[in-house]
Amino acid sequence: MPRGKYIIITGGVLSGLGKGITTSSIGLLLKMQGYAVTAIKIDPYLNCDAGTMNPFQHGEVFVLEDGGEVDLDLGNYERFLDINLSSDNNITTGRVYRTVIEKERRGDYLGKTVQIVPHVTDEIREWVKRVTAESSADICLVEIGGTVGDIESMPFLEAMRQLHQESPDDVIFLHTTLIPVLGVVGEQKTKPTQHSVKELRAIGIDPDIIIGRAEEPLEQKTREKIALFCDVPVDGVISAPDVSCIYEVPLLLDEQGLTDFILQRFGFRRRDGLYKWEEFVGGIKDTAEQVTMGIVGKYTALSDSYISIEEAFSHAGAALGVKVCIDWIEAEDLEEGTVSLDHLHGILVPGGFGMRGADGKMAAIRHAREKGIPFLGICFGFQLAVVEYARHVLGLDANSIEIDPETPHPVITILPEQEDVEDMGGTMRLGAYPIAVKDGTLAHRLYGTSTIRERHRHRYEVNPEYMPRLEEAGLVFSGVSADPPRMEIAEIPGHLFFIASQFHPEFTSRPLRPAPLFYGFVQAAREKKSQCSE
Repeated sequence: MPRGKYIIITGGVLSGLGKGITTSSIGLLLKMQGYAVTAIKIDPYLNCDAGTMNPFQHGEVFVLEDGGEVDLDLGNYERFLDINLSSDNNITTGRVYRTVIEKERRGDYLGKTVQIVPHVTDEIREWVKRVTAESSADICLVEIGGTVGDIESMPFLEAMRQLHQESPDDVIFLHTTLIPVLGVVGEQKTKPTQHSVKELRAIGIDPDIIIGRAEEPLEQKTREKIALFCDVPVDGVISAPDVSCIYEVPLLLDEQGLTDFILQRFGFRRRDGLYKWEEFVGGIKDTAEQVTMGIVGKYTALSDSYISIEEAFSHAGAALGVKVCIDWIEAEDLEEGTVSLDHLHGILVPGGFGMRGADGKMAAIRHAREKGIPFLGICFGFQLAVVEYARHVLGLDANSIEIDPETPHPVITILPEQEDVEDMGGTMRLGAYPIAVKDGTLAHRLYGTSTIRERHRHRYEVNPEYMPRLEEAGLVFSGVSADPPRMEIAEIPGHLFFIASQFHPEFTSRPLRPAPLFYGFVQAAREKKSQCSE
């Protein structure tokens, strides 16, 4: 099998068209044909990674096995492709420029004048080729963030043009554009796509495939017009209408012949169908039973801030035949007493940083604990669950030093090795670590094993000095990592479902392999609903 085929995905007209889902969907289609696939996300911002970016600006920060803090699209890649990616699968302008400057300082360029072309573009091109080779992929999908015409994207587009020049038969360019409909005339307008493709051609790139995003499927005359004016075959113009579930997109693209179009262009053959994926999508769409889960956070105005949690609910719901409806609850509204939680079948408190909304989150945790409502806490939610227990069960004036550095009972404290670290990008425990799970606990029943490996993103942790007192009062630390010992999972025996994890289980949830904690959580919520209806 030949190696080193590339599909370059670009976007035009405006951002937010779903290039990441398109990329993930194509990767899934090709993987289900038996081909090894990897994916790279290019982000043209100057940040070296997404770690210090506000979720309101950029959505969720996704964490990889190696601790890389990356764009949320890599989360979609991992979920759709069911693979683990590395930090090198996310290229940013900051990382590329830093690498080039470090080489220049070492004298690697032998005194040459260092320029965008060829030095920066060479670095980008070789980076893409290296990642593809190291992953032994038959096909590498490269998504270029932003919109064609953005000045910051130009070096990346030029690098991909050069990649195509090196081996034209090994590169396909796919362009995603918006097909608007003017309310006055009700006609699908192709002019924005024509101008976007013109912009792309001015760079030296001719698209092979155009995916048109619109509310409704593209009309045949619209496809033919795009094909004529943009010089692509009609079967290379693919319709991407709005769908109720992102996991429908691969099926939609395949129905229009996109899989066959790509395979033929690369000289590959079709091998298999999509029946497993069709069953999974049916499990999401064709279920009548519902449960309502409350997510109590401080970034709820932008659901992309918690996209992995949303998807983990979808995975668990599909496996159990339950539709999970999410009620987004702003933590500060709970502090003001303007929101009720009585209608919920489960409460989740996700990760986060800072004191804003902390009291509201703890109010939700206490409500779940005292009312017997299934509860799942993640990262900061785990820490606040410990604080809440220390306050209202042990009776301590407890807190996290993140919220109150002067608290008399710091049940949550700073990671010892991070106390003197000043670099904001290097102050956290990141990536996957092994965790020992105690026999006979809820955690052990859910995971079915005594050793698990989960991903972390946190600065603070349970103060081990308080562990004996907390456990004597009934809180069980059912998961612990070693060297030094760190509390990883806490649960309350006898409660219908009360469990919290220092790690982020949502990052490893997959459509066909739901995260155990989410599976158990949704299962418990269904039981709670059944109890309430009796």
